[in-house]
Amino acid sequence: MVTVKMLKPYYVKTEEKFVRIILAYQYFSVMMNKKVYQFIPVEANEIRIDRKTKRIVNTDAVFAFQNGKDIITISMSQLISIPEFLEQLHGIAESYYLTEESTSITDQQKEVHRIIKELEINNIKRLIDKALDQHDYYMFIKLSSLL
Repeated sequence: MVTVKMLKPYYVKTEEKFVRIILAYQYFSVMMNKKVYQFIPVEANEIRIDRKTKRIVNTDAVFAFQNGKDIITISMSQLISIPEFLEQLHGIAESYYLTEESTSITDQQKEVHRIIKELEINNIKRLIDKALDQHDYYMFIKLSSLL
C-alpha cells in the first residue's frame, strides 16, 4: 500500500485555465512497504489541475520514485486513489482555483497575466545565464527544463 509522506510543490504556476504544480527532488515522497521513496523527475514532473473544475488534467502522468538503487513508478491514477494525496494537492492549489465571479477575466487581466508570464520567462533566462557564468550544469539543466 502506498501512502504519501510529503507533498510540497517546487513552485506553482498559474495559467488562464490551469494550475501547474511543479515537483522536484525532496519535495515529494511516498512510503511503500515501510520504505520511503523520494520523487525523481525522470518521467512526469508536474500536476496540472483545471482551475474551474478543480480536476486533475494529466491523469496519464507517471511519476518515478527512488530509494537507493530501487526505483518505482506510480501512475497519477494510483495517486488519485489515495485520499491524503488529494487533500494535500487541493490544499496547495485551493487559492489558485477560479470562483464563479472570477471566471470572466477581463482584457486588462489577460494583459497583466501575459506581462507576468513574459517577466517570469525573462527571469528564468537571466538565471540560466547566471548558471552558465558559474558553470553550474545542474542548475542550467533544471532551469532550461522550465522554458
